[in-house]
Amino acid sequence: MTFESLPQKSSRDYHPVIIRLEEVSKVYGSGETAVHALSNVNLIIDQGEYCSIMGASGSGKSTLMNIIGCLDRPTSGRYYLDNLDVSKLPDTELAKIRNRKIGFVFQQFHLLPQMTALENVMLPMVYAAVPQQERRDRAIVALTRVGLENRINNKPNQLSGGQQQRVAIARAIVNNPLLLLADEPTGALDSQTTREVLAIFDELHNSGITIVIVTHEQEVARHSQRIIWFRDGQVVYPYLTPEEMLQVVVS
Repeated sequence: MTFESLPQKSSRDYHPVIIRLEEVSKVYGSGETAVHALSNVNLIIDQGEYCSIMGASGSGKSTLMNIIGCLDRPTSGRYYLDNLDVSKLPDTELAKIRNRKIGFVFQQFHLLPQMTALENVMLPMVYAAVPQQERRDRAIVALTRVGLENRINNKPNQLSGGQQQRVAIARAIVNNPLLLLADEPTGALDSQTTREVLAIFDELHNSGITIVIVTHEQEVARHSQRIIWFRDGQVVYPYLTPEEMLQVVVS
């Protein structure tokens, strides 16, 4: 199979659509200095899918992630999240959507150093106006789910990098989001810890959470069902399997 012959369509079972991008473009700057980070991207991700977004540095992966996560807006086109057009919503509404529907995991853990693991995980629920006791109970459940029930009172400097990332994952899922977005979530971890974190993502996916990961690591992408390959701000291959990804990487 040649690079050009790789499939453009999926044979997966169909489920409700959670992400739909229609002709989405993103341009930074103007005139001769304008940078076209995304160019007329059309993309659908179904509820319950586990996807990896891959491509060379500067291909548009992170820009797409920021738009999907409602951290940025497209210059043109429309983005529907859970059937809601969020393209033109005001910042206050986008903030509510991020808090209620999306969980974020980043390469850097972004934990507050003065807070314990439990307090860090409780933070998103403060903004969601969840009562104090419920915040605590749900945070303990989330930390138990990632295997840190014995570390709830530890501060970040008392935890390893892998444990800090587990706290970040617990924080991302504590509001029961529809969508979990991860940007290079294992980039700062060693190989053993990477495997442990990926096992958590596998369990979360098996529980029904939709997961989208931006990564340049083949090992990370191999855990996903579907790989979306970017090049020059466009989706080149929207439905690669992990096996087909290897052909793209070596081509």
